[in-house]
Amino acid sequence: MDYRQIPPIFVADAPGLDFLNSVATPVDEQVDWIGDGEGLMAWLGQAGLVPAEVLASMRLQHTPEVLDEIAAKARSLREWFRGFVQERKGRALLARDLEQLEPLNRWLERDAQYGEIVANAGPGLAFRARRRWESPESLLMPIAEALARLVCEEDFTHVKACEGHRCTLMFADHTRGHARRWCSMASCGNRAKVAAHRKRLKEGNAG
Repeated sequence: MDYRQIPPIFVADAPGLDFLNSVATPVDEQVDWIGDGEGLMAWLGQAGLVPAEVLASMRLQHTPEVLDEIAAKARSLREWFRGFVQERKGRALLARDLEQLEPLNRWLERDAQYGEIVANAGPGLAFRARRRWESPESLLMPIAEALARLVCEEDFTHVKACEGHRCTLMFADHTRGHARRWCSMASCGNRAKVAAHRKRLKEGNAG
């Protein structure tokens, strides 16, 4: 299914997991929102990870083929990190997990960030992190940062996979009591309720 026919899914409550959810099966067919360079650019903009003016500049400066290569690197990073999360979701991360994150640290080493003092929304001044967008590969730096923040700031005991049939979406359960089971109650949650209701009716009729 063409990714342009359906909007990307942002239900994870964690940008790093939203990145993993950039490929999913929202209806019947799998959709990869970063399947090519333009898809990656659109997803980065919708995720709020890259400013619109930077994306416009990248489109002007680089060919679709170059951006397709960056999208391929993004997909490779995504699937490597998916394996890391799937193996460790539901338990706290430990110091020994750091060794497996070396590929991510190598990405972070390439980042060109700097700090800037800016006017605050209220009185006074504020410190803000900025990024130099020096190459197409720099588009992957906010993704790498989101993944790093996920492993450093999120409690992995509350990182879950949706229990919906065939659903591949993941999320960080920030609900009270950490009882969230579905990517969305409007989709997988509702389908599960309907299926449970039909099962009860069938069992009642059989009895």
